[in-house]
Amino acid sequence: MYLPKVYQQFQERFPEVFNHFKQLGKATREAGPLDEKTQDLIKLGIAAGANSRGGVMSNTRKAMAAGAVVEEVEHAILLAMTTTGFPNTIAALSWVQEVLAETKS
Repeated sequence: MYLPKVYQQFQERFPEVFNHFKQLGKATREAGPLDEKTQDLIKLGIAAGANSRGGVMSNTRKAMAAGAVVEEVEHAILLAMTTTGFPNTIAALSWVQEVLAETKS
């Protein structure tokens, strides 16, 4: 899976912090009944709301790897619109399109 260079550099520079961060992520995923795909779609919506390009792209990749189809990814983004606004939604959809273009190449 694609990992941004800054993510890899953080992992190398702060290995102990990174390991704790990864453990927290694992613990939160295991804390409830949601399946992996649903978790990734929820995190995608949160990333859209936070206007996080990296988060949207990462969670798009993860959701699709977990079995989500394009329509589900787009729906997760659309659901954020009434909470976070039209500009965030359009930005997030453009980032999703970037990921989809990567996978076609």
